[in-house]
Amino acid sequence: MSLKGKVLFITGGSRGIGLEIGKRAAQDGAKVVLAAKTAEPHPKLAGTIYSAAEEIIASGGEALPIILDVRDEANVRAAVDETVATFGGIDVCVNNASAISLTTTPDTDMKRYDLMHQINGRGTYLVSKYCIPHLKKSSNAHILNLAPPLDMKPKWFGPHLAYTMAKYTMSMCVLGMAEELKQDNIAVNGLWPRTAIATAAVKNILGGEELMGISRTPEIMADAAYEIFNKNSETYTGNFCIDDLVLYEEGIRDFTKYADVPFAQLALDFFLPDDTPLPLEIENS
Repeated sequence: MSLKGKVLFITGGSRGIGLEIGKRAAQDGAKVVLAAKTAEPHPKLAGTIYSAAEEIIASGGEALPIILDVRDEANVRAAVDETVATFGGIDVCVNNASAISLTTTPDTDMKRYDLMHQINGRGTYLVSKYCIPHLKKSSNAHILNLAPPLDMKPKWFGPHLAYTMAKYTMSMCVLGMAEELKQDNIAVNGLWPRTAIATAAVKNILGGEELMGISRTPEIMADAAYEIFNKNSETYTGNFCIDDLVLYEEGIRDFTKYADVPFAQLALDFFLPDDTPLPLEIENS
């Protein structure tokens, strides 16, 4: 099981979960494309595509930083072309770029509504569209969307309808493309965290330092993604995966390294179906 020499195209790869997924793959000697908008340092957000590239190289991989706005079709096409020209193909497409605004309908301005739908749903569709011709040539091709299970409970829609619709569009891409691409042996799966993850979005948008302290680290998502990428793309597709359950199925029983507090104190994430299994080993970690 190894990603050595595999090419990963990761949107939103300059920090957080996207960067951690790239670093985990880099440990095998993967070639990682960091496709994101952050070319200049942000006053509130650490990291650029260039500092991220340095981290990929330090982890043992090859890196290609590309400035990418997933809303811009010409930009996406050019980024994919540059990837193929540099690394010879694409084996894994990770749709990680996302926008969030947890606002009610009256409080959601249409500019923010459009931004979420353009980045989350349309961006995922657009990046996948241009990666697919190259994924068809891979021996074990995967598309992974950082998207939740499709749980149609009203509680997920009422408080932040615009965000839920935008995020579920990414999930529908999993459902539809998994079926569409079966004949091409391209796996399409979703990955979602059981708990809040300590990222810049959590710190700056959702809950500040307090929520950061009761979140798991991004490494749990990276480790879960790594396991998914190493599964057979002919058979493992159309799944809505939960991070710790992926690892549990691979024999992991100790989850304490991903958090500074016991599981019972962790903040659960949105969109978890009520019937999501919780093995005792995870509950007691």
